[in-house]
Amino acid sequence: MVSAKVKVINPLGLHMRPAQLFVRTITPFDCDVTVLAAGQSINAKSIMNLMAACIKQGTEIEIRCEGPQEQAALEAAVAAVRGGLGE
Repeated sequence: MVSAKVKVINPLGLHMRPAQLFVRTITPFDCDVTVLAAGQSINAKSIMNLMAACIKQGTEIEIRCEGPQEQAALEAAVAAVRGGLGE
């Protein structure tokens, strides 16, 4: 398992568009991806779970990846969040 902490910089947090981009970014990787935020453990490959978590701008999240492609998935996920998830 690998993990990293990153701060959500999107002005509106992880609403529909950025959550969708995040899921699209990590779905191709053969591993489980979990986001930890505000005491919640979220299946990051589920757009509904990400949106339901109500992750706001400025929230520090931890991204955990476990599986054969965990390192590549983590790097892609962190880069996407640091890049603003398309916003």
